[in-house]
Amino acid sequence: RERGRAMGIFYLGPLTGPLLAPIIGGGLTVGFGWRSTMYFLAAYGALIVVLVLFGVPETLPRRHQEQITASISEDANANSLSRVSTRRSAVQARTKTTALWMKHIFINPLSILKFLRFPAVGLTVSYAAITFGSLYVLNICVQSGYSAPPYSFSPVIVGVLYLPSSLGYFLASLLGGPWLDRIMEREARKAGRYDERGRLIFYPEDRVRENAWLSSTLYPGALVWFGWTIQTHQHWIVPSIANFFFGVGSMLVFSMATTMLTEFMPKRASSGVALNNFVRNILSATGTVVTRPLIDAIGFGWLATAVALIAWIGGNLALFLIRRNSQKWRKAMNEQMG
Repeated sequence: RERGRAMGIFYLGPLTGPLLAPIIGGGLTVGFGWRSTMYFLAAYGALIVVLVLFGVPETLPRRHQEQITASISEDANANSLSRVSTRRSAVQARTKTTALWMKHIFINPLSILKFLRFPAVGLTVSYAAITFGSLYVLNICVQSGYSAPPYSFSPVIVGVLYLPSSLGYFLASLLGGPWLDRIMEREARKAGRYDERGRLIFYPEDRVRENAWLSSTLYPGALVWFGWTIQTHQHWIVPSIANFFFGVGSMLVFSMATTMLTEFMPKRASSGVALNNFVRNILSATGTVVTRPLIDAIGFGWLATAVALIAWIGGNLALFLIRRNSQKWRKAMNEQMG
């Protein structure tokens, strides 16, 4: 009932990064050169590893951990119990155990990709991933546009000019989550869905209403706005306003998609979120790599228009299909997943 609000509050933490990182990175670049940002990230990453190892409790049940360890040990020792006394067999057993642990760490997590076969999950993940990729295209455009003539801003000022989109993210997180919950409650009441105790029954597709259609047009429109105003060298405040609206629209998509995935897969919620992060980070990396060459080839305006067109068509098509077929897809998915 309040999952949207909770997700909005959660996002306030990750959103602090895009708010502060460009300014910190700009300051380091001006003061110590661009390589200092790499050293900073390495030190920061090491600190995070330590904090995670010693500050975040294990969420995997101990019984399940023991089952995994026992399974790997059994596989490693199978067919070699009669020969473990020899040095060669002992080395082989250790090698096989190491290989099984590596498989468990690096290969088994990719099993989340199997959930893409469910249309509701695949479309939701695709929609969020396209939005996330668009975000990184915009990020590169902001740096490339404002650092070049006629703006020629310093790295610190360029970092400050990421603030409008961050303000949009924060506003959408604070207000969008409760709005999402109210929409879901309204739709459940309108449909008269109550259980035997008189409590409302919620469906994930209830979240795809005016909020979804608004956000699916808002952030592509803002992307076009930014691209052509930076291309035609308008006053810096004009594309910055576009960035604010991009932040609002894209964050509405992120919070809706993540919340819906936890509801489509209530018993595998963490797998749904992990799948979403896996796919969207592939598109964000792709956007980061190809944006600068595309700016040189076709300019900010046409690049923004092309990305916005893909985002608008892909997003609205995904929303239409989810609204139309989500109920039967969800039932089929629940039957297959048990």
